[in-house]
Amino acid sequence: MDKIAKLAELIAQNTEGDGVLETAIPRLSVIRISKPTEPLHAIHQPSVCIIAQGAKQVMLADQIFRYSPGRYLVVSADMPVTGQVIEASEDKPYLCFRLDLDMKLLSDMLVEMPHAFGPSASPCKCVGVCETTQEFLDAAIRMAQLLDRPDEIAFLAPLIERELMFRMLRGGQAEMIRQMLAPESRLQQVNRAIAWIRQNFTAPFSIEQVATEARMSTSSLHQHFREVTAMSPLQYQKQLRLQEARRLILGNAMDAATAAHSVGYDSPSQFSREYRRLFGAPPIKDIARLRSEPAHYAQA
Repeated sequence: MDKIAKLAELIAQNTEGDGVLETAIPRLSVIRISKPTEPLHAIHQPSVCIIAQGAKQVMLADQIFRYSPGRYLVVSADMPVTGQVIEASEDKPYLCFRLDLDMKLLSDMLVEMPHAFGPSASPCKCVGVCETTQEFLDAAIRMAQLLDRPDEIAFLAPLIERELMFRMLRGGQAEMIRQMLAPESRLQQVNRAIAWIRQNFTAPFSIEQVATEARMSTSSLHQHFREVTAMSPLQYQKQLRLQEARRLILGNAMDAATAAHSVGYDSPSQFSREYRRLFGAPPIKDIARLRSEPAHYAQA
């Protein structure tokens, strides 16, 4: 059995049905989806995702990242993306190993391995896909095997996680991760802007205010925010507002007008128009569709 197949077997053994399962290992989730999904809009947290079976695409604004067995995805900032499982079936479901990134661990390791990196290049994208090495797969398999040995998790999972991060820091997205953590890199400055917008997205703001928080000029913020995220700060804010409103309507049984107001919209008609543009249907129809077939829209 090859290593990808072994990882797929371990994920399948630890997922009884479709969905995202948080495991006993901190930050590790395993995912199973048995048919292609509709595009799902979500805020993707910093993480590394290894597909063991099936295929998925992630859309960031107008950019599409496709990955399948043999490739893995790295997301370095909280990003509003559209994810879609494009290859999956009952016999061969989509299976994924997702580890949320421990920023302190990565930062500490970066201090210990400065020789591994050269001078900063231009700002990296905050989403990237690269080839999965055999060493990286070995570590992922050993971490997944711990799910059947819970008494070993506390002792061995941190060591294996550190190895995974080491392999990632030597992999194709190493420069992105380095820039994500370097205090005054462009990516770190954009991350400060992202963090501030996430905390304040329901209120109006000026670009000058965000630029001050990011410690950048307004022109530099516009340029580098778009280079990193493929959208402007205001477009990022709009995505956060609409996704939070959708969550409130679906999860809290809130009516559309109340949800719109709670995320900062003064005009219900503008909210409905922008909601339909992003999600493909007005709020009432969109939520009815989500409730009628939740697995089809499962986060994966």
